[in-house]
Amino acid sequence: MADTDDLRARFARALEGARGPGDGPDPAPYAENLLARWQEPQRRYHTLAHLTAVLDHIDVLQEYADDPDVVRLAAWFHDAVYLPDRSENEERSARLAERALSEAGVAGDRTAEVARLVRLTVTHHPADDDHDGQVLCDADLAILGAPPAAYAAYTAAVREEYGFVPGDAFREGRAAVLRELLALPRLFHTPYGQERWEATARYNIGSELEMLSTRGPATS
Repeated sequence: MADTDDLRARFARALEGARGPGDGPDPAPYAENLLARWQEPQRRYHTLAHLTAVLDHIDVLQEYADDPDVVRLAAWFHDAVYLPDRSENEERSARLAERALSEAGVAGDRTAEVARLVRLTVTHHPADDDHDGQVLCDADLAILGAPPAAYAAYTAAVREEYGFVPGDAFREGRAAVLRELLALPRLFHTPYGQERWEATARYNIGSELEMLSTRGPATS
């Protein structure tokens, strides 16, 4: 169970780090709005637990970031709009960040950077010199390099989120995503991610792909 009081405090620290202490309205209403979004009933994987994990991983990777508080704010917004049957979630989340952070007193350049990072999670392909993008993408995808039991729980939660998709169609689409991931020269971009998560992630993805290809007739 996610600690919402701790998350409220973490949001306030990130916001004040990005704009300066006391340089705008009370962070609390913005935190409450985001927490409510992350607890919507259609979510099974993209929940407060995922948000907390991404923030925890950013803390681990922050030495590689140019602006860690901007990366943390991007984590808060990156799945703030999430409907599993829609394809424009990242764009809508980025626009939410632009509106909310401008109102909350964050400077225009930093607000734009948060929105850029949110949009980057469509592809998870940061440039070689995009340190903040590398940290956010590695933190977001760190679940791929989790121990097998945690990875299995993640895949089950993703399947629940896409429960409206028939089994055959889900397996075909999921397998295509996994093959694209395995074809990448690297899944992680920070030195930490490459050292700690890359090998396990490739094992997990390969195992899931094998399981999808050998599973019997699907149920919807």
